[in-house]
Amino acid sequence: KCWLGVADFAPFPPENNEPYMKIPCSDSKITSAVWGPLGEFIIAGHENGELNQFSAKSGEQLSNIKEHTKQINDIQTSRDMTMFITASKDNTAKLFDCTSLEHLKTFRTERPVNSAALSPIFDHVVLGGGQEAMDVTTTSTRIGKFEARFFHLAFEEEFGRVKGHFGPINSVAFHPDGKSYSSGGEDGYVRIHYFDPQYFEFEFEA
Repeated sequence: KCWLGVADFAPFPPENNEPYMKIPCSDSKITSAVWGPLGEFIIAGHENGELNQFSAKSGEQLSNIKEHTKQINDIQTSRDMTMFITASKDNTAKLFDCTSLEHLKTFRTERPVNSAALSPIFDHVVLGGGQEAMDVTTTSTRIGKFEARFFHLAFEEEFGRVKGHFGPINSVAFHPDGKSYSSGGEDGYVRIHYFDPQYFEFEFEA
């Protein structure tokens, strides 16, 4: 059975790592979860594409939506905690309002999206993903063609790709200063990419 555990680590971790609250969930397994603003609630993504919002105090389900058709692989919040982005096996990443769970934007690709992150300084989104490991042929893995893809937050349009990994990208994250990002791949490598000056001068033309 699926449940979401909440543990108090102040001032010390709990004995036996036992959570102080266990929130029972739907039949669909939780695959990713993040805190909402001020730690008042928890946003959880499920194997069936659902998103749930739970009260951190009572464990009550506050809202439930289903904008994805397949598993949610990753959830990351914006720097100011007003928005979050989901990455899904349905080949999309989606932007939502943290409090209302209103669906704001969709970023479409041709392959499963394993991870998505929001820039702390620009209206930019980075996505990482690729085919399932078992579907990747040995020829394609040699080329290092697995790409991190950059989209404009407002216009939902792709404006750049960075190649390098020899397998699907499993995780992406921006540095808090927005001057670099990291990607972790099925190939076992973590790549740290520093943006060149052109990136900071780039203006998106809609």
